[in-house]
Amino acid sequence: MRRLVARLTALWVFAAAAPSSFGLELDGEAVQGGLIFGQAPTGSTVTYDGREVMVSDKGQFVIGFGRDDSGTVVLEVTEPGTPTQRLELAIAPRDYAIERVDGLPPATVTPPPEVLERIRREATRVAQARAQRDARTDWANGFTWPATGRLSGFYGSQRVLNGEPRRPHYGVDVAAPEGTPVTAPAPGVVTLAEPDLYYSGGTVIIDHGQGLSSTFLHLSSVDATVGQDVAQGDLIGRIGATGRATGPHLDWRMNWLDKRVDPQPLAGEMTQSVE
Repeated sequence: MRRLVARLTALWVFAAAAPSSFGLELDGEAVQGGLIFGQAPTGSTVTYDGREVMVSDKGQFVIGFGRDDSGTVVLEVTEPGTPTQRLELAIAPRDYAIERVDGLPPATVTPPPEVLERIRREATRVAQARAQRDARTDWANGFTWPATGRLSGFYGSQRVLNGEPRRPHYGVDVAAPEGTPVTAPAPGVVTLAEPDLYYSGGTVIIDHGQGLSSTFLHLSSVDATVGQDVAQGDLIGRIGATGRATGPHLDWRMNWLDKRVDPQPLAGEMTQSVE
């Protein structure tokens, strides 16, 4: 990681002819599903492919890359009184596991018509919760695993059921016994706390600031309330198999605005496992 940060900084200086005192620091990886955490000079403005990015009063910001993003994106930083500095980031591709399953009953592939309106209503509530753009930078001190167990599902994987591609899996799954505690991986404010959504069952969303949020699915209990400030390690729920789940596990997902990003690299290696 440190080598990557140094390489990105060097590319910035070379491509933009920026003085060595410019002071931009980037920590992360320009890769599908990745996040980059930035530190710009105080008072700077930042744009990402022409889209203005929230910057804290200390110059901190975050940008993310979606599962299928490709090509090159442009990051521009303008420090007061200096020319705009421009950096091009080439997004590295990833390989995703694709599983094909045939012969399933149609009802297990497509929801029945009578629940489609419920699904639409719930999707709207989830989208509204993820649309928060708070100036807080609760992500700045890093992330821990919200639960420990066997990793049973990975970001970007996809199933093809009866020949029909389904939506990719946008989270990391942690399989563990029902009732296993789920804790906040980083500080934030709870923007959604629902005990029974059609697809995800017990669901909690935490806003970590600047459009970066975590979502926790299939909970057997929801132990958080909307508007609650949580610290890293606070109990927010317990692992279950609610919603459309085949067994007890936690599905942890993350978004940066409308980009679905991979939480696993943020938490690092799991230090404890549950058999």
